[in-house]
Amino acid sequence: MYTGGNFTRLCCHKINIYCGCQVQSETPSVLHAQGKQMFNGSSITQFLLLAFSDRGELKLLHFWLFLGIYLAALLDNGLIITTIACDHHLHTPMYFFLLNLSLLDLGSISIIVPKSMANSLWNTREISYLGCAAQLFVFLFLITAEYCLLTIMAYDRYVAICKPLHYGTLLGSRACVHMAAAAWGTGFLYALLHTANTFSLPLCQGNVLDQFFCEIPHILKLSCSHSYLREVGLLGVGVCLAFGCFVFIVVSYVQIFRALLRIPSEQGRHKAFSTCLPHLSVVSLFLSTGLFAYLKPLSTSSPSLDLVVSVLYSVVPPALNPLIYSMRNQELKDALRKLITGCYSEAINFLSSSAKQLPCNSGQAQPVF
Repeated sequence: MYTGGNFTRLCCHKINIYCGCQVQSETPSVLHAQGKQMFNGSSITQFLLLAFSDRGELKLLHFWLFLGIYLAALLDNGLIITTIACDHHLHTPMYFFLLNLSLLDLGSISIIVPKSMANSLWNTREISYLGCAAQLFVFLFLITAEYCLLTIMAYDRYVAICKPLHYGTLLGSRACVHMAAAAWGTGFLYALLHTANTFSLPLCQGNVLDQFFCEIPHILKLSCSHSYLREVGLLGVGVCLAFGCFVFIVVSYVQIFRALLRIPSEQGRHKAFSTCLPHLSVVSLFLSTGLFAYLKPLSTSSPSLDLVVSVLYSVVPPALNPLIYSMRNQELKDALRKLITGCYSEAINFLSSSAKQLPCNSGQAQPVF
């Protein structure tokens, strides 16, 4: 049985009218706004990354696969860095930029793969808020610097083939250091700007990321409506700059191919083109995987496909880049073989000298005191 007062209050609450009493009713939009306010008030301390699989066997497979790729990337890039640093014949602009490329590849794969491996091994998806910000900053910093460096390497090949007489002047040691520093500095500033802006946005859609590492588009999906437009504008500026670098690379190679066609001997054309092919292959791999990841049609999008594509553009290039350069560059292969042979010979000499210095009177009778 409802009393008169209770029934009146129930009517006011149900039909949201004034029936002798004033009852405040909240529309769905007001509830949604209050929910956002409540979520923003509680600070996010961690994000949940995308897991490769829920099955234990597939998680172990993911761990061992990433471990193999990571060790291969460490070995290949480490050998290239050591070879270029130790062989004075490779102290040229092209190999100086290649050394920087290997450093960037080592950093970019090291900021993503170990964390993903640890999550699979310990059966977790968590990454701290500060860890996510650091991962996003470092990865964006290294990827941007690598793209700028690939643009500079295209200029290096252009000057070497189209203006060989001015190569020493245009690409002296001071100029190379300045260009490499500009690539690293551009990546740092670009990453700092995007990271600070992305993590200043209010997040209203939870803390679950549809990616196995922290990435700007997936963090923007968690932001409140219309609050991400500033970051989208910054991404638009970045796309314009990236397109400018792409045009510069294309124009450089158009001039390079025109110069190659003017070389009379076939052997000379082949030798000149062999110095450009590794860089062209690395640029094609870098751009094709990145463009397919961000510009693929939505109709073909699926979680498994997105995961494979993200692995292709974030994990595979750092492992393949040193192989591409070492397979097509005879000078680098000779220096690498010389380094490995020298290290092996020194190790054998060290072991033999250590064996000679061992005491040889172990078979003699020891005096008894």
